[in-house]
Amino acid sequence: MNAWGVRVIALLAVVGSYWLVYEHGRSVERAEAAALSARRDSGDRLAEVLGERGARAEEQRRAAAQEQARADAHEQRTIADAGASGADAAGQRLRDDSANFAATVSCPGTDTAAIARGKAATRAAMVLSDLLARADDRAGELAEAYDKARIAGLACEASYNGLTKPSG
Repeated sequence: MNAWGVRVIALLAVVGSYWLVYEHGRSVERAEAAALSARRDSGDRLAEVLGERGARAEEQRRAAAQEQARADAHEQRTIADAGASGADAAGQRLRDDSANFAATVSCPGTDTAAIARGKAATRAAMVLSDLLARADDRAGELAEAYDKARIAGLACEASYNGLTKPSG
């Protein structure tokens, strides 16, 4: 081999070694990029799992708050219904007593003026008794409507607060 052939072989050996070093560097760089990408993906997945757990926990907290609001409202309605039935019984006794009173208001006797006044008093007592019964019925209706509206409002507020206020 002549000198020129040795130089070409030496040049090819140098270029080949540079090519091998370059390819080795690229493979190392690809491996590092893959490792970095795997770490990032692993971190992203961990964050996603933790986020899902947090979201599920918040959803369960909200559902529990809503269920508690429903249970409280049901309990309050039960208490209000019991109070209303007690008030109805007391109102019925009051109406009975007023009707009995109106029935007993009379003026026995022989004086026609006294008998006329007694009849007028009886009619007035009956009107007042009827007025009292109507007022008591209306008061019961209004109290029931108020109780229902109050309980619904409190349940709505508790439900809203359960949805909007963070746990902690």
